[in-house]
Amino acid sequence: MTVGAAILLRSIGSVVTALAALAFAPVPVTAADIIGTLPFGIVFASADDTLADIAIDNDLGYTEIIMANPAIDPWLPGDRTLVVLPTAHILPSGRRSGIVINLAEQRLYHFARGKAVASFPVGIGAEAANLRTGSTSVRAKRVNPPWMPSTRMREEDPDLPPYVPPGPDNPLGPKALYLGWTGIIVHGTNKPYGVGRRVSHGCFRLHNRDIGRLYEEVPIGTQIRVVDEPVKLGWIGDSLYIEVHLTTRQADALEETGRFDPPDFPNLEEVVARAAGRAASRVDWGAVQTAVEEQRGIPRPILRGPSETEPLRVFRRLHFLRRWGHHDETVITQISPRGPRARGADF
Repeated sequence: MTVGAAILLRSIGSVVTALAALAFAPVPVTAADIIGTLPFGIVFASADDTLADIAIDNDLGYTEIIMANPAIDPWLPGDRTLVVLPTAHILPSGRRSGIVINLAEQRLYHFARGKAVASFPVGIGAEAANLRTGSTSVRAKRVNPPWMPSTRMREEDPDLPPYVPPGPDNPLGPKALYLGWTGIIVHGTNKPYGVGRRVSHGCFRLHNRDIGRLYEEVPIGTQIRVVDEPVKLGWIGDSLYIEVHLTTRQADALEETGRFDPPDFPNLEEVVARAAGRAASRVDWGAVQTAVEEQRGIPRPILRGPSETEPLRVFRRLHFLRRWGHHDETVITQISPRGPRARGADF
């Protein structure tokens, strides 16, 4: 390469770096229907990373990180590959108190009076029969809980012992919240790669650091509501956002075959129009359709108009940055270099 060419490439890289920093400046979210950092976080994978590793490092679930990065090999992302982190979440509909678990996004929300909303990824039931929606409460709490597999579990796996004491072989992890529903527990895990997947017999599996925090903040009697909302809508100021996740049927197919059919949301237009209210005439139905087709689990602005121009531009810039992020060394180096176990910053 000639000196002139090298200088030109470096200049182009500097321009792209500046544009990337502009595109992903963090947007603080306060007093709104969305928590976290908009539009999303980004990190760059190291040579020995998998998306599952990056998910654990950043307190995300496996399914949500692979859906946010559909073009990346989850088991071999590649050194210095740009990885999108779904760091913003529209709050589920309904009353915001106690604990709300959304099966579709495999995520738990804790609403505590006087505190910011906390949100954690969860592993949920592996089969439709193990999924339940409705309301219950925390009836008991226990540190270092023993595990007693159910009769059905032992029928499926005769090698399971009738009793597993606390310790590294115990799948309940260090702490547990026992619900009013028989046999259903919110607990830690000895298998963190199962968080954010459909792998349990009906319990809710959290990372140990998350169950530790939840355990300290949740008293006995706390109300728990379990919902199944693959499509969520929420406002920040005068901007309306949509967030679309896999349906439970699609998640089943993804776990079993690695593929899934397109979703069917028959009342979507009505739901979006109702959420938009007087702004219904400004809904960008193309943006809505893109969110539904991609199902990336990332809040996306869907209103046209001067106040929504900048949020919409950010999503167009994502494709631009991803194209450079895989190939331009200057951009990769200057935005967010990342070690094998480093925690990714929000942008």
